Amino acid sequence: MTSRSVVATAGHVDHGKSALVRALTGIEPDRWEEERRRGLTIDLGFAWTRLPSGREVSFVDVPGHERFLANMLAGLGPAPVVCFVIAADAGWQAQSSDHRDAVAALGIDRGILALTRADLAAPGQAEAALARARQELAGTGLAGAPAVVTSARTGEGLAELASRLDQVLAAAPVGQEAPLRLWIDRAFSIAGAGAVVTGTLAEGALRLEDRLVLHTSAGSRPVQVRGLQGHGDPVPRLGPVTRAAANLRGIEAAAVSRGDVLLTPDGWHLSDLVDVRRRTGAGLLDAPRSVSVHVGTASVPARLRPLGPDHARLQLGGALPLRLGDRMVLRGGDRGVLAGVQVLDADPPALTRRGDGSRRAAALAAMPEQGDLGAEVARRAAVPRARLRLLGHRAGGAMPASVLPHGRWLVDREALAGWVRGLRDAVRADRERDPLSAGIPRGAATDLLGLPDPALLDLVLATAQEERPSLLEAEGRISCVQRPGFGAAEPGLRALEERLARDPFRAPEAEDLAQAGLGPRELAAAERAGRLLRLTGQVVLLPDAPALAMRELAALPQPFTLSRARQALRTTRRVAVPLLEHLDARGWTRRIDAGHRQVVR
Repeated sequence: MTSRSVVATAGHVDHGKSALVRALTGIEPDRWEEERRRGLTIDLGFAWTRLPSGREVSFVDVPGHERFLANMLAGLGPAPVVCFVIAADAGWQAQSSDHRDAVAALGIDRGILALTRADLAAPGQAEAALARARQELAGTGLAGAPAVVTSARTGEGLAELASRLDQVLAAAPVGQEAPLRLWIDRAFSIAGAGAVVTGTLAEGALRLEDRLVLHTSAGSRPVQVRGLQGHGDPVPRLGPVTRAAANLRGIEAAAVSRGDVLLTPDGWHLSDLVDVRRRTGAGLLDAPRSVSVHVGTASVPARLRPLGPDHARLQLGGALPLRLGDRMVLRGGDRGVLAGVQVLDADPPALTRRGDGSRRAAALAAMPEQGDLGAEVARRAAVPRARLRLLGHRAGGAMPASVLPHGRWLVDREALAGWVRGLRDAVRADRERDPLSAGIPRGAATDLLGLPDPALLDLVLATAQEERPSLLEAEGRISCVQRPGFGAAEPGLRALEERLARDPFRAPEAEDLAQAGLGPRELAAAERAGRLLRLTGQVVLLPDAPALAMRELAALPQPFTLSRARQALRTTRRVAVPLLEHLDARGWTRRIDAGHRQVVR
């Protein structure tokens, strides 16, 4: 497959960006008649060519005038490599600084310097312009970028520029096959085909018939890719990094605008609230509270809440697909770049209590650039891995010591310990409140502990049992393993246990049980606690009665009759029949015919 790359231009107005692109590609990047008439790039332009290595490169030509800085940011935002243009005869200018600040704010650290209009430069001017550019770009990702002196009119340096650009692109990181996020920079209609959108495909892949989500300021809607082009040619698939044109089914071009974005379904978290760290520009404490935020090709208004000089919370004017590490540009009104910031949290906690702002500022200051997985899990107690991946965290591989993986969940160990304590306390309180309680239902326990998923209750129970076996789950209820007693029913229950210990098969009559205060509820609780065995016909024995009965029945000549069994056990037919049926059900005895059974050896 042919290697493809994308390069955006940058530089002061009238320094020859469009002329350079035109000379390199043979394509006119200025798309509007007004641009060609005035000789001034107003909007984004697009062109492509093949470099000496065979690599195909697309150019996104951006306007240089300060009035069109928003358009410039839309072209530069998704691009991984920049061609920074400085006129050799004019040197560094005002918009050169604006574009440098934008490149730095976006974290673009790959590029090439093109000194244009060499044919107009006096001797020494190109060298002086390059020296000044090196000085101005110090501290940015372009500080050590290769430089080539060129002239679009004479062709000087163009071959060298193409060769050096080839080298820069070969060393640039390859785009990731991640969930698709294609920031749209243009939308138009083609007769008979419908809506077409274009953008720089920096991550993910596009395929024919892909079912995607188009997120706009009006909301999200499903669309399907009915056609796909790269550099003007139909293709079945496009991967990063390249320019892409997608013909969409399910949307009208008029409903799409720059800043909208094509997404993999369920692949992105849409956020209108983010916590950010300053990476370039002035401190955030003195920044205006109303700013414009540029990310990808989008530009949205936002309210800025400083959380120290280097951190802030941004309340965006619309939800965007954002994640940890995304770079954004802040502007104030019509001014240039205020600061470049990086997303630290695309799903931050609410700041509602007194002191929350100070605590959050301290947490952000201590947060590493790649995020703090342990802190993210601790804040939520338990969180699905998939949720963290949407937010940009690496939720696989080695885990912090504070995090316990459990299936699709990551659980904070301290929170888990609190859930275990809470469950034990709740079961104990339930037992004290009602000695005959069958225990707490699973659903009630899940709600009481505030578990985000009922399946996590199994982890809580297992952890509790590992620490100290004190809880029992039976028939969907959680109770104590050791029961201290049955309240008012305890004396009658103990008397019954003593009676059956002396005469195991002399089951009490219903009147005896009533006099002892042992009704159906008390007997059921005693059975759950393992203190009694209830058989059909309201026959109540001790739990060891079946084993004692087998000892006697095994000594009888085999097979035996009901009458012989009754005599051996010294009991009545009322007790012997359900007891023998219980032994049959256990597989300890077996019926031979209507009148005989035998012990199963």
